[in-house]
Formats: sequence, structure tokens, C-alpha cells
Amino acid sequence: MKNKYNMTKEDNIFFAKRKLVDNIYKSANLEGIAITFADTYAFMNNVNTGNISIDDMLKLKGLKDAWQYVFDTIDDKLTIDYIKKIHFEICKGQNVSPLGDFRDKGVGITGTSWRPKLPSECNYEEELNNILLIPNELDRAITLFCWIQRSQMFLDGNKRVANLVANKEMIKNGQGIISVPVEKIGEYFTKLIKYYETNDIEDLKEWIYDNCIDGID
Repeated sequence: MKNKYNMTKEDNIFFAKRKLVDNIYKSANLEGIAITFADTYAFMNNVNTGNISIDDMLKLKGLKDAWQYVFDTIDDKLTIDYIKKIHFEICKGQNVSPLGDFRDKGVGITGTSWRPKLPSECNYEEELNNILLIPNELDRAITLFCWIQRSQMFLDGNKRVANLVANKEMIKNGQGIISVPVEKIGEYFTKLIKYYETNDIEDLKEWIYDNCIDGID
């Protein structure tokens, strides 16, 4: 996989901050939080339009706080504990339990009869370490994005966690940012469900490469 961008870490952080409203808008919609860009922009500027429910406001705040945590810890080593901390930041105050820890029960996935294994049946540490050995930075970040979603480590917020964790690695290595365009979410879910069911990641990674990577030369 060929890198699309080769930014400095500092330039990538600046770019990510400039695109923060857009990324939170896209990440929220990917997780099924129906919110407009205008309302997201207003929220990020501490304006209450009256169009956002309390629950969705808490989810947006979680995304905002998690992004700040990523910026503050951009050079920290990516570990399972770090991923759990991202989940804590994203879901705090939202009646999500366990918070900042793996789910302890089975989950269903909309659109498929496939069911992910329980975390107790998985070795996430080994799987993460294998991904971190991928030499190409962009390939590594896209693989992280896909893997966290399929693993379904948490009872809620897996796509948001995947987005933040992948973008930490993107920004750290000057690769831009990953975000699924809202108008392409339906197409994305078709690819994602196929990956869930087959564990064949290549088609999804190629689609993300073509449609979801943004940066500056």
C-alpha cells in the first residue's frame, strides 16, 4: 500500500484540528447518531441549537474529549490499555457498562447473523502486536480501523473507538486522517458486513484507501 500523504506530525495535528468538526460529524453518523454538520458545528462552539438530544450531546462531548486525549497523548505507545482509555473517554457519562473495559456478554450486529467472539475468547494483545508489525504506516492504521470494529471489544462505541485509535496512528505518522463520508455510509456498511462475515479484510481496506483518507501535500 502506497502512502497518500507524508506530513510532519505537527502539520498533521494542525490539519486534524482544522478538520475536527467534520470528523466528529462523520464519526457520529457512522455510529448511528443522526446529526447535521451545522448542529455539530454549533455544539463544538458551545451553542445549543435545541436540535440535539441530551444523549447525543453526551456522545458528542465524549468524541470531543477523546480527540483532545489523542492530541495530548499522540506519542504514547498504542496498547490495549490505551484502547480501553479511548473507550472510557468516548463513553463516559453515557450509561455504558463496562466503561473502559471489554464487554462481558455477547452482542448482535445489525445486518448480519454473524456474531463476534467474546473478548475472553480472544487474544487482543497478540492481535494488536501483529498489526503494529505492519511496516507501512497507512496500511497499519487502516488495518487497526477495521480490526477494532470487527473485534467488537466493547458493548457500545466500537466504531468511534476504531476511528480515534486509527487516527492517533495516522496523525503520529503524518498520514492524514481517516473518516467515512456520510454520503457513503451505506456503501461502507455493505463492505464492512462482508468483512465481518468472511474476515477477508482486503476489499474493505482498498475501499477505505480510495474513499476515506484525507490530508494535505
